[in-house]
Amino acid sequence: MSAELQVIRASEFVCLDANEHLDFEASKKALQELALACRKRGLDRALLDLRGLPVLAKPHFNPKEVSELAGAFSDAGFTGQQRLAILYEHDVYGIIRDFIKFSRQRGLQTEAFQEYEKATNWLSGKQGEDTEVRRASEVTIAKRKAKKQSTTQATPRTTTPPKRAQH
Repeated sequence: MSAELQVIRASEFVCLDANEHLDFEASKKALQELALACRKRGLDRALLDLRGLPVLAKPHFNPKEVSELAGAFSDAGFTGQQRLAILYEHDVYGIIRDFIKFSRQRGLQTEAFQEYEKATNWLSGKQGEDTEVRRASEVTIAKRKAKKQSTTQATPRTTTPPKRAQH
């Protein structure tokens, strides 16, 4: 029986825990500080833990603001060579999904997880490795050429039932 042992030290990534909803400017500043902390420490992995946030009655940010947050994070120095894992319990309004989408559009490696272990495994993995969320790719489907119908008709096949053995 083979086993694989991975040691993941807390010093291998920066972790930001959110325990309350921040307004737009405070959220932008927190993301910029996270990117700066990674750059200062020479780390290429970050974990944003949003599991403690309660569900709000309405969305906290609109898509334009979420795009600006992703832009601020990228502009603060987080690059495509780095990874950001986001831990969450719920994404009722799609804000996390939108942040992932806008970040990826900027060339960043971002992924969302509901389980800590999956997030840390992804963070510790090799660059370019498969992720929990499979990305869709375009598949070209060629149309089949219509078969020409035969001009000769098949003759019906008749079968006779097998004879029963007599005792």
